[in-house]
Amino acid sequence: MKAGLMRLADYLGSSYWFVPTIMAIGAVLLAGGMVTLDATVGSAWMGDAGWIYASHPDGARQVLSSVGGSMITVAGTVFSVTIAAVVYASGQYGPRLLTNFMRDRGNQVTLGTFIATFLYCLLVLRTIRSAEESGGYGFVPNLALLVGVVLALCSIAVLIYFIHHVPSKIHINSVIEDVGDRLLRGIENRFPRFVGRAPDDHAATAANLPATFRNDADAATGADRFVVEAENTGYIQFLDDEALLRVARTHDLVLRLQYQPGDFVHVGRALVEAWPPARCDEACADALRNAVSIGSRRTALQDLRFLIDELVEIAARALSPGVNDPFTAVTCLDWLGAALSNLAGRALPSHLRVDDEGALRVITHPVTFASLMDRSFGALAHYCSTDMVAALRYLNALGEVSLDCDEADRVATIRSYADKLEELANEGLKGFNLTRVQRRADEVRTALAQPDYKRRLRDGTAWLAGTA
Repeated sequence: MKAGLMRLADYLGSSYWFVPTIMAIGAVLLAGGMVTLDATVGSAWMGDAGWIYASHPDGARQVLSSVGGSMITVAGTVFSVTIAAVVYASGQYGPRLLTNFMRDRGNQVTLGTFIATFLYCLLVLRTIRSAEESGGYGFVPNLALLVGVVLALCSIAVLIYFIHHVPSKIHINSVIEDVGDRLLRGIENRFPRFVGRAPDDHAATAANLPATFRNDADAATGADRFVVEAENTGYIQFLDDEALLRVARTHDLVLRLQYQPGDFVHVGRALVEAWPPARCDEACADALRNAVSIGSRRTALQDLRFLIDELVEIAARALSPGVNDPFTAVTCLDWLGAALSNLAGRALPSHLRVDDEGALRVITHPVTFASLMDRSFGALAHYCSTDMVAALRYLNALGEVSLDCDEADRVATIRSYADKLEELANEGLKGFNLTRVQRRADEVRTALAQPDYKRRLRDGTAWLAGTA
């Protein structure tokens, strides 16, 4: 249930219709409420303030007609500008970043403001009656008219905001910052906890792993499990960890997840495997399926790799021969370096997850520092190796990540990417450009080979200043 609700919330948050619809409904309710208030309380008390009091129906109609007509015209213009910005962003930064622009709350509220103001004026306008039209009794909702004028003033303020917001939002640094911030927040939320908690004694828990889930299990033993098959084809968007643990505890099961958020699954493929199989019936299988949300596209709900891929895509496009914008790639490398630095100092979760009593309940895919380094710096090594500016910042970012590393294997992983970049640069660069990259690669390798590598990197002005 929660997985479906999270998927729905993510869909609504990235749609252009939801917020304007809510604001339009609010405008309808506001119009009805203000007209009712005018009819019951009256607006004679406003007569002393002539500049806000419209005693004649013709004047009130003209004001509301002018406001409503201008609002629907501006709403069409705003929609056109928004679509033009979305098309531009899709062409410049990649189609996967469309969702980032569509979920921008400023654009949604701007469109909703103009539509809501138009609807409000339209509904109030139809209640205005002259004495001739109503048999000697006229009605001018002066209080509702005043609210319409206030909404028009608010709409003008929103239009000024929108004019500033659109160009600033499609600025490449703002785009990268938005993705980078979400990646950093995702790391904060995801690690070190995801799906239960890690066992206190990892070795003992691993030794008690069910035989059917061991790598050396024979055919008969490996078949001793209940396979929960996927009923849809698409990307894993959300895993409800609480529901998985609840089902595992209720039925006393050990579950192995075959996919993680961001993976593509086919109908009929094993989604979750449960042991012992006798304790998992169809009702249990349905509960496990409901804990996994599958959709047509990847989302950033739980998929850190998706955010990393977005930064990699922007950098790769920037370094393509047709664009040749190394400084955009440099910005992406800075944010990737910040994210991996944050990750480097964290204890990554074990793939064995236990409940509060310490019983093994869920086996997930292991998340390793090396896999995320390969997803980011490994994917960009080829592109950065053909440009001196990007290559130097690539090595700089590796040095920054190493400053938060305390484990030898992670430092060795970072050093290996310095080697890979230099190897590729030997093919993509020549002359002075190649010499500078080789010298910087030697500097980072030499520093990382020393026990006090953090001090050596911090003492180097090239690292502290962040120069390329």
